[in-house]
Parts: sequence; structure tokens; C-alpha cells
Amino acid sequence: MKYNKFFDHTCLKADATLEDIKSLCLEARAFDFASVCVNPFYVPVAKRYLKGSNVMTCTVVGFPLGQMSPAAKAMEAKDAVNMGADEVDMVINVSMAKAHDYEFIKREIAAVKEACGLTVTLKVILEICYLTPEEIKGCCKAAKAAGADFVKTSTGFGKGGATVEAVEIMRKTVGPDMGVKAAGGIRDKKTFLEMVRAGATRIGCSSSVAIYKALKND
Repeated sequence: MKYNKFFDHTCLKADATLEDIKSLCLEARAFDFASVCVNPFYVPVAKRYLKGSNVMTCTVVGFPLGQMSPAAKAMEAKDAVNMGADEVDMVINVSMAKAHDYEFIKREIAAVKEACGLTVTLKVILEICYLTPEEIKGCCKAAKAAGADFVKTSTGFGKGGATVEAVEIMRKTVGPDMGVKAAGGIRDKKTFLEMVRAGATRIGCSSSVAIYKALKND
């Protein structure tokens, strides 16, 4: 199994520097990770450091709270794509998920998907720490109906991160053909493998290098 292609090597901290992003990209190149995930401002920087590699540039939209309008999220996604983003991770409106307004969730995801275009991968962040199992299912169904490519557990900025139970629910709900990304609190090999066994096909974390080295040493 090519574990390196599970990793979205991530740096989304508010005080990230140019050197932080350069280091992130050079590490991702060295280990041929799936992508680097950076805030939109750093998309052009990541594209420059990743040029000539197979590592994609991923960015975030509506991050981290998801409480802006669908139109604002769509505009942010379009801007990110114009700057060179290969993948977009958008945060849903958690308030609408708690209200069980899954039609709203579907519409906002569809708006962002349209803004992304046909070639850019869209991952939908549910922020599972605020959702019940039934709400996770409802949001997964909305994401699938809206044409998203992945569902994702967490921003890493909420009160909790990925859980095995949530990943299992997400995988069962979306079926075998849609991606599931686990993110938030994944810092060691054991947790990584638990998420993969539960059905995750992508892992978002900042500990990618250490985890990958541990996997290779087995």
C-alpha cells in the first residue's frame, strides 16, 4: 500500500510563515505526499515550491467556522482555483446541519462545486465534533448528492477531531466510490492506521513525516 499518497501535509496555523510553507512543500516533495494543505493566501507560494512534482496544492474555503454565505464560499473557491488550487476543502454551515436543513447544505456544497469546476477535487468538512451520528449521515448524503468528491471529518480548530466511529459512519453512508478524509488529532502511526481501517482514504495532519517514517520502518 502506498501510504505516502494518503497524506495531505497540512499547515493552516494563523501565524504560518513563508519558511513554514516552504518547509511543508519540500517535505511533501521529498516523500511524494498526496498534497499540501495551506490557507488560500499561500496557494501561489505552494504552487511555486511544488512545481514539477506530483504533489497537489490543497486549500480551505469557509475556514474554519463555515458561517459565511454560500455565495461567499463559492467566490472564495473560485479565487483559490484561479490561483492554482488543485483541491478545495470547504466547511459546511454547521448551524444548518444542526437544524437538519440538509437541502441548504446540499445547495451550498453544489455552489462551491460549480465554482471549483470539473478538474478540482472538492472535500466537504463536516466538523463532526458538533454533530450527532444521524447528522453526520445527513450531511454525507447531502455532500454526495451535491457532487462532492470527499467528505472530511474536521477542521482541526473545533473542540474535537477525527474519530474512528465517525469515519466508519461516513464510509458506510457515502459508499465505496467517494473519498473520506480524516483530519484533526492524528499524530501517530496507531491513529493513522485506525482511520485507514475505518475507511479513510486521505489523512490530513501536520505530523505526516513522522507517521510515514514510522510506517516505513515496520
